[in-house]
Order: sequence, then structure tokens, then C-alpha cells
Amino acid sequence: MTPSARIAAAIGVLDQILAGNPAEQALLRWSRSSRFAGSGDRAAIRDLVFGALRRRDSLAALGGGLTGRGLMIGHVRHSGQTPDAIFTGEGHAPAPLTPKEAAVVPPNPLPDDLPDWLRPAWRLALGDQADAVAHAMTQRAPVWLRVNTSRATPAQAIQVLAADGITVAGAPDAPSALRVVSGDRQVARSAAYLDGLVELQDLSPQLACARLPLSPGLRVLDYCAGGGGKALALAARQPDMQVSAHDVAPARMADLPARAARAGTPVQILTQPRGLFDMVVADVPCSGTGTWRRTPDAKWRLTAAHLDDLVALQARILDQTAALVAPGGHLAYMTCSLLAAENGGQIDAFMARFPQFQRVDEHVWTPLTGGDGFYLAQLRRG
Repeated sequence: MTPSARIAAAIGVLDQILAGNPAEQALLRWSRSSRFAGSGDRAAIRDLVFGALRRRDSLAALGGGLTGRGLMIGHVRHSGQTPDAIFTGEGHAPAPLTPKEAAVVPPNPLPDDLPDWLRPAWRLALGDQADAVAHAMTQRAPVWLRVNTSRATPAQAIQVLAADGITVAGAPDAPSALRVVSGDRQVARSAAYLDGLVELQDLSPQLACARLPLSPGLRVLDYCAGGGGKALALAARQPDMQVSAHDVAPARMADLPARAARAGTPVQILTQPRGLFDMVVADVPCSGTGTWRRTPDAKWRLTAAHLDDLVALQARILDQTAALVAPGGHLAYMTCSLLAAENGGQIDAFMARFPQFQRVDEHVWTPLTGGDGFYLAQLRRG
């Protein structure tokens, strides 16, 4: 496909997303109906679509309208190209610019690519970093790997990855974290991944897991396990523990037994947790505001009502996990959100309900530190 044809395809996909379809669904529908497109074309169109969603409002201002066509005109202008060279109407290229589109004068400054209703809460949570973090959310997120130190050293993992053409760089504050510099789309097919030497995991949750106090013999529960990434990370860090995983939707953990076997880090699957645990990790459902670089359409689908529902759900999960923490044990509350209502505000309310818990650690990561936005609060039960 030519660059112009890729732009035309992205316009069609974006129009579906703007009409309310999830981004992944719209991309899959286009891919299935466009068998002529190669893997390079599919990757390029995906990048165009996700890049446009990250900068939706600013590109719409540059392109003259919140439509797939407007976003792609904005993208071309933002990237320093001349729209007339792409929008030619020849072959599979999009139609030439109308006089109105050609005469667009964008505002100065451009919009900050945040939902209007959320801007006050964003600024309240991030203070003088609000603008910088909003800008960082318009960039593509790096791919991070976690070295499974029960199987390999970081140096060994780097060597095996290099043999498959994957270049990585280390993180100074996380020895087992590797940022993929090139070859990110080959990771899932690489020997290092298939043999359990590395797992895909963002830097921020790796740093959060590294802050948890672990020791041999602990009974640890990953309460909202999902795919089980944190359970695997904790089991690899301290093999002499009993690590269990639970999720209200067990299907989310379907791949966990195979992943644990590949990594050589046993994790017990619990349908219904019973008894008390020395450490309960609750990475709760949240707004995902910290992961907007990866799921940019979620930025525009989030509503105030849905946020309220999530805050209520988080409170219920905290109440449930409180009963599972042994005296002297820890509750680690995590979100991939940057909003105070889901983070510090949620913990303040929890401690008012459960005064036997004390906050012993709290940290917020943002994309300015290299990973996704992420929150951790550690509470100790008296």
C-alpha cells in the first residue's frame, strides 16, 4: 500500500471509532476485509490510528474537524508534510482538500488532548506536572520486559534477545527491567519469551512490585490477578513463597498456568480465597488514565458516571481484601490511574473505615519516569 492508501484506510477506521466502535474492533474489521494488506501495512495503519487518537483534539484542530479525514489532515500537517501531496484523489488516495480544509487556521495554542470534563481532576492530581504528563500521553509508549531472574540474568536475557534481532536497554532503577529499543513486534515470537526468560510487563508495575516487602515463607495473594503478571513477578523475586492468584472472572487467568510453567514459577489458582495472607495485592479495575498511551481510545470513552462506578467498585474490593490480611500483614493497593479519587482519596476513605490499617508506603509513577502512570499504597494491618 502507498502512504496515501494507508492514510485513506486510517480515515475509514477512525470514522468507525468516532462512531463508537472500540479501536481494536475497528482495526480487526478493516484487517479482515483487506486481505491484500501485508503485515507492514497493518502495523502502519495501526500506528496512524493510535497516534491520531492520542492527539485527537489537537489533530482535529489542525485538520479542521473531528472526523477521520480531519484527524489525518491534522496528522499530515503535524508531521510536517504537505497535505496536497497525500490527498490527491489518485488511485487509492483520499480526495483532495476542499477550499475550507485548505484554509484552516488552527488555534494557538492547540488543545491539550484531554477530555474537558476531566481536566480539573487531572490538574488536581498532577499539579505542576499536569501539562507535561498530558503531553507525554500523546507519545507512543515504550515496550518493557521483565527478566525472569529465576531463569536468567539480565545479561543472559539480553544476549538471547539479540540473537532474535531484538535490541534492549536497561533501566538504572530496575535491574531486571529492559526497554525494547528495536524489534518490539518480534518479542512474542522470540526464544527469550517462549522459554520464559522474559515477560512483557511495563516498568511502573515492575517498580511497584519491587517495593513490596517479601521474605521466604510468606503467603501471598494476587487478588485481582487478571493475566497474572504481578503474581509471576513476585514468585520470581522470592521463590520460597506460596503465591496464589484469584480473579472474579476466572477466564482472565486462563493463560496463567501455562505462563507459570514456562517461567518455572509456580502460582496456585484460587477460585475462592480462604484464610489469611501475609500479603494481599489488589491491582483493582480503574479508569486506566495512566495507560492512555497504550489505549488512547479509552481516554475519550471514559465518562464521569463510569469513573464514579469504578471508585465504588474499588472501595468494595478494598473492603473484601481487608478481611484476608493477617495481623501484621500487608495490603498493597495498586491502580494504573493518575486520579486522586482512585488513589490517595480511595486510601484515605479506606483507612477511615478500617483504622487497624496504617499506610506505610505510597508512590505515584507517571510517563515522565519512563513507564505508565501507576499508583501504589502499602498498608499494614495492626
